[in-house]
Amino acid sequence: MNPFMITLVLVMLSIAIAIIRVLLGPTVPDRVVGLDTINTLVIASMILFGVAKEEIIYIDVAIVYALLSYITTLFIAKYLQGGKL
Repeated sequence: MNPFMITLVLVMLSIAIAIIRVLLGPTVPDRVVGLDTINTLVIASMILFGVAKEEIIYIDVAIVYALLSYITTLFIAKYLQGGKL
């Protein structure tokens, strides 16, 4: 089995653990951190998949997804702080 695929399986396992944190998080900030962790792991898995398949498009999509994830995290943090969007 390809080492990249083994790493992808481990990343998917980490995503499953983060989903549990999102579902069971006792507070809203815990859930936001879990969601941000999932976004980061999805970005890492897209990059790993792109390297494994030798396709640059997955890395380009991961860069765009990372930017959107960052902006979304900023909006959520601003909302939780009590400020207007």
